Amino acid sequence: MRIDDIDIAYDDHGDGIPVLFVHGHPFDRSMWWPQVARLRDRYRVIAPDLRGYGGTTVVAGTTPLSAFAGDLVGLLDRLGLGRVVLCGLSMGGQIAMELHRTHPDRVRALVLADTFPEAEAPAGREARRGAADRLLREGMGPYADEVLDRMISPHNARALPEVAAHVLRMMRSTSPEGAPAALRGRAERPDYRDSLARVAVPALVVVGEEDEYTPVAVARRLHEGIPGSALAVIPGAAHLPNLERPDEFTDVLERFLARL
Repeated sequence: MRIDDIDIAYDDHGDGIPVLFVHGHPFDRSMWWPQVARLRDRYRVIAPDLRGYGGTTVVAGTTPLSAFAGDLVGLLDRLGLGRVVLCGLSMGGQIAMELHRTHPDRVRALVLADTFPEAEAPAGREARRGAADRLLREGMGPYADEVLDRMISPHNARALPEVAAHVLRMMRSTSPEGAPAALRGRAERPDYRDSLARVAVPALVVVGEEDEYTPVAVARRLHEGIPGSALAVIPGAAHLPNLERPDEFTDVLERFLARL
């Protein structure tokens, strides 16, 4: 679907309360397939590829989180959807926070998985810019091989070879121009703690128990900063609990949705 200056690839299935899934970096909408398959009989599930990822238009340079959020609002407008349950993981969680900050009237409920709300520290900004430069030089392959055992836990990489292959495939097929643009944009993101303190809708924080990127302690702080939110820790999973432990993750999500 054409939204302003880009074509957005997306899946749209089912009927009922709309749930918008926002994928992380450097993945695509296929990371949500287990959740889409489970929920599509009871909810309307929309899973787009973000700008620069999957089948959506690649835009080089710098893509701020506000651009991603604006694309999603444009998609909702074109689909005729007002308020949605907004579910984002990692970078997708930060995009969800940005969308809530700028368009709180579009958020019926908020699900934040394996993510954190603080602005990037100076060292982190330099690290993200350096990573962006590296991807432009080397492509996605070396990076994908290097981070696989942090995206999913090493024991899951061995025990769940089909999940490991899916994660590697997503990372390796991501555009080496689109991913750096997102990294540069994330380096300049704002601090979302103030806007999250004003959340007035049901909220759920989810984290993999073995996540190194966003450890459980970080998820607890996020949960404590959102009034009335719930926290779920998924055992046996790292940064991608929705793929490493899809049944447990989706069970938590379904219980949350059933209360809306």
